[in-house]
Amino acid sequence: MKRAKILLNEETVNVTINEANQVLTETGSVVEEGTFTWLPPCEGKAFVLAINYADHAAELSFKAPDEPLVFLKSSNTLIGHDQKTYQPDNIDYMHYECELVVVIGKEAKNVSLENAMDYVGGYTVGNDYAIRDYLENYYRPNLRVKSRDTCTPIGPYIIDASEVPDPHNLTIRTYINGELKQEGSTKDLIFNVPYLVSYLSNIMTLTPGDMIFTGTPEGLAHVYPGDEVITEVEGVGVLKNTIISETDYLSSL
Repeated sequence: MKRAKILLNEETVNVTINEANQVLTETGSVVEEGTFTWLPPCEGKAFVLAINYADHAAELSFKAPDEPLVFLKSSNTLIGHDQKTYQPDNIDYMHYECELVVVIGKEAKNVSLENAMDYVGGYTVGNDYAIRDYLENYYRPNLRVKSRDTCTPIGPYIIDASEVPDPHNLTIRTYINGELKQEGSTKDLIFNVPYLVSYLSNIMTLTPGDMIFTGTPEGLAHVYPGDEVITEVEGVGVLKNTIISETDYLSSL
């Protein structure tokens, strides 16, 4: 099953997506494309992994971490599929980060490694934009790097965990204006899904809808206003996003 949230007639509506990629309301009515806005499909805490792929660590000339490097994002950063992310004025390097996102399905506290996958409800696609100009520490990105409004597209939907038999063998790709820029595989995760669920649940209680952004592989590139960025996780979904200038963003408020 694929579950999503949309804004329809100024109301938040829970929907499902069928095998024909039609958007259906809870009553089974089809919602036509162009008549609604995609919203982030999850509501909860957003845990984000820094440097969780060995090739990405090498790309940055860093040693792979000995334990997960995790920071939190707030809800202001999240936007849905086919929405716009603004680029701050007068910066030199803003890049995408295509990520498999784990969605927690039930409350988890002090979960063992062996039982951790029982607490995964589903998966979605995330794009964790970073403003490198403001980076002070790769291991602990500061607020200006990762926590701006609109900087984290997620979606379009959550696919049920049962439909992703092996989350550790999925191809990750990013395209800018149709050109492939990033390609990797979740088989190269330093800390895999059960490890992360267990690790985080032993720090705090995880609740349904919480998200774990599992990190991005190597292959980063600068984006510009006007770019269409597509991030894709094999078997999970395709997330589209457009970059706009800060000036255009502020004028739209």
